[in-house]
Order: sequence, then structure tokens, then C-alpha cells
Amino acid sequence: MTDKRRISFSPPDITQSEIDEVVDSLKSGWITTGPKTKRFERELEAFTTSDRVATFSSATAALECALRALGVGPGDEVITSAYTYTASCSVICHVGATPVLCDTARGSYEMDYDALPSLVTERTRAVIPVDVAGRMVDYDRLYAALDRARDLWRPASDLQSAFDRVVVLADAAHSLGAVRCGMPSGTAADFTAFSFHAVKNLTTAEGGALAWRAGAFDSDALYDQLMLMSLHGQTKDALSKTRAGAWEYDIAFPGWKCNMTDVQAALGLAQLHRYPELLARRRALVERYEHALESLGIELDVLRHYGEGFASSGHLMLVRLLDKSRAFRDGLIERMAEDGIATNVHYKPLPLLSAYRDLGFCIEDFPNALAQFENEITLPLHTLLSDDDVDRVAASLGRAYAALEAKGAS
Repeated sequence: MTDKRRISFSPPDITQSEIDEVVDSLKSGWITTGPKTKRFERELEAFTTSDRVATFSSATAALECALRALGVGPGDEVITSAYTYTASCSVICHVGATPVLCDTARGSYEMDYDALPSLVTERTRAVIPVDVAGRMVDYDRLYAALDRARDLWRPASDLQSAFDRVVVLADAAHSLGAVRCGMPSGTAADFTAFSFHAVKNLTTAEGGALAWRAGAFDSDALYDQLMLMSLHGQTKDALSKTRAGAWEYDIAFPGWKCNMTDVQAALGLAQLHRYPELLARRRALVERYEHALESLGIELDVLRHYGEGFASSGHLMLVRLLDKSRAFRDGLIERMAEDGIATNVHYKPLPLLSAYRDLGFCIEDFPNALAQFENEITLPLHTLLSDDDVDRVAASLGRAYAALEAKGAS
């Protein structure tokens, strides 16, 4: 008889520290953007070693505001991966630009760097690489690919003119705390968007941030512009207006409403203080998974999170069932669910989704992304898991796999 106790996919890890910090905000009278939001930004700057950080209501808002700050709009093109969540691409549509999708390399979750230069045109303003599962992309190969298309770069705004090639805006929703070649996530790309959604390693319930490294532009002016965007274009936020006689404000332009609040930032501050230990626990869980899955003797491709020169944030446990079909993968998910284990799939390639089919994308043009998706399963990975939970998940996968094979599934 198997243990039917449910193992959730990715619940938030909330302790008394988070509760106390949120209660402190509630009692303080500051529940919208205020002192804790600004402190959270400063502590994120220190943690990531980036030049500046601006917080938002979501990573999607951070990506969109970055594109708007760059002056990206109608007539422009932005490249992103076909293997990602919609947010990496929908923001391109939001600003009126044209999305261009890049297939993954064969057997990889990262875009095909060899194919990337051929997608760059004189209208290309940015590329949005995606740090899937918490592992940073190969930024050396990415920049080398963009260097090969440098002669096509046509900056069309003041901020774009600070760069001598296509701008790199990383979708690092998964990779806060990851490091590659000694560079923390937040410093490898020109701009980096983080997510603090409820399922992320570090959560503010909903929330996001944009980090950037120092460049040939005024960092303070960029921060001010992003803050204007996030709050209706209003020249003073609520905190600034509390100063004696400082009620007066202006609306510089019709902006948006996507600011982070102090209640969210309170959660984030407590989580950030715990984050080194959370990252260490995730690494221990990943390593236990690797050992447990290897012992099954099944043909699996498990994404490597740690190796020479790189360390992931350990966000998602991606496993491919080699030489198996989508039907086999789906059957395995159902059998594990019957065992009380919640799993997921990351990701359904964008051309399989109605919104992107309607834009003219065909999955036949992205065979490698399709192959990655069809036999991928994502196992539970979060800091509320025990070592025994990991062993149970692996054992359940092994039983489900064997049962499907016994029925002749492939």
C-alpha cells in the first residue's frame, strides 16, 4: 500500500518572520508603496550586486516597463524563446511591437544561439532570453550571437543609443540567486526582470522587479522614469507627498498602475533575509532527487542545476522521459496524481497556444521546442518538502513508468 498523503507542487514557504513583518506594515499605516518597498529595492540591489532595482506589481509589468523605457513600440521587433510562459512574449505585444520566436537548440531548454543572428533585422530592438527552471542561459554565447548581427543594430531612442548591439532584457522570473561564471542573475543581462509570484523561490504573493547594470545612461533618471510609469505618470508617490506641504504633484504622461506595495515588500524582506538558507535547501533537494531518479534505472534527462561555473536557483525540477510520447507523459502525470503527487509541465511552447497561433506562428517551425515539451514532466520542488517526500515522488514516478510500460504504452 502506498502513502496517499498529498504532496503539493509549489506552496509558499511562510514562517513567523514573514507574518511579523507583514503585521508590522499593517500596524504602521503604510500598506501601499512606502518605506519598506524602497528598503526591499535597496536590499535586492545588494543581494544581486546590480546597479539599481525598481519593484513592480509583477515581473510582467517589469518587462513591459523596461520595453517602454527603451522606446520599443509599433514597427519594432523583439526576439524571445518559443519555449517559455506567455509573459515573455505578451509584453512585446502590449507595447505594439512584433514578437519573433526562436526555437530551442536540440535537446535544450535554451534558445538556439546559432539560429539567433538570422532572426535579427534592422528593426530588432531587444532579445528576451529566458532562465528556465532557475538556470541562467549561456550569456557568453548569447552575446557572441548578437555580436555577429551588430551591423544591423539601429538604435531608435536615447536609451537604445547607450548600447552598440541589440539590448538583452532577461526574463529571470525563475533565477534570483543563480550564478553563472561568477555573475549573479541581475548582472549578466543589460536588464533583468524577476518574479515574486506565490510559486517562486522568493515570494511577495504577487510582485516583480527590474534590475540593471551600470551603463552609458543616467541610472537615477531611468529609475525615476520607471517609477512614473508604475504610478500613473504621477511625479510624487504617496511617501513623497507625506512631507509637510508637499501635496503638489503633476502627471508627466498617462502612465500605468503597477507599483509594489509595502505589504508585498514586507513579505519580500523577510523572505530575502531567509533566502540563502532557502537556496541551500533547494540545492540539497535537487541533489537528493538526482540520486533517487538515477537509482530508478530509467532513461531520463534531468536538467542539471549545478556544475562547474554555474549554480541555479533550483526553482523547478525538469525531467524528460526520453523516447516517450506525450500520451505516455500525460499518463504518468495522471498516475502520480492518483498517488497524491502534484506535478506540472514547463512549458507548452508558445506556438501551441491559441493566442500565438492566431499571430501566425506554427509549431512545425519549432521542432526542438516541441520535442522538449512532449515528454517533459516537472516534479514538486519547494522548501516544505522533506527528504522522504523526494524519495516518495521518485518512487511514484518509477511505479507509474513501469505500469505504463507493462500496458504497452510508449
